[in-house]
Amino acid sequence: MLENVKNLVSHNKGHTFRVIQHVLEKELGYHISWKVVDGKRWTPQHRERIYIVGFREDVGFEWPDECAWPEPGSVKVGSILEPEAKVDGKYVLTDKLWNYLQAYRDKHSKAGNGFGCSVVTRNETTRTLSARYHKDGSEILVHRGPGLNPRRLTPRECARLMGFEDSFVLPVSDTQLYRQFGNSVVVPAVKAVASAMEPYLDQALKRNGKASGVAKTTEKPAAILKGSPNLPLRPIKIPVVA
Repeated sequence: MLENVKNLVSHNKGHTFRVIQHVLEKELGYHISWKVVDGKRWTPQHRERIYIVGFREDVGFEWPDECAWPEPGSVKVGSILEPEAKVDGKYVLTDKLWNYLQAYRDKHSKAGNGFGCSVVTRNETTRTLSARYHKDGSEILVHRGPGLNPRRLTPRECARLMGFEDSFVLPVSDTQLYRQFGNSVVVPAVKAVASAMEPYLDQALKRNGKASGVAKTTEKPAAILKGSPNLPLRPIKIPVVA
């Protein structure tokens, strides 16, 4: 399974994606299929990403009916927010920054550029969280009430926005956490794609005399692959596309 930004398909007029397809199918022997999946089905964040699934030609794979997945937008941002009274004041925008963002938004709005900070209420979904969120938080600001400056999401709220459980430890600085979550994947979206792949893996493993259910084995993936040349998947490395 590979995950990347939706625009990978159209990058460089589609040439980049054609190269990736060629490498996966012609050089590495995978049969691939892909789908753009919006994380908004599982978390209150609009985050469209392309998921590429690759198997051997003889294994086959079909994407599940999207009706089996949650309806987009069914989860609201209020479900991931901390109680306002417990949020540290450092996450609230200063008057200087808030005035600057509003002026910058108005300037670009008049020019028709479409830039704008986004202030969300509890009953809405957010824009896509990016790795630059630590700079000013402008893409996702939380409404705090009339006449009050909005605030950034806390790192814990960002973790929830990406689908991480609260048991996930946050051991580094806010700046590092904002960058990491902005570059992360929507966990339940990956889980949904992996769950769609699992029956095909199970069938292939049974045909190859392996125990059913890769997720249930106690062996390390590398150990499984090393001793099983006929498994329906192989580890690969593809250059990062800017």
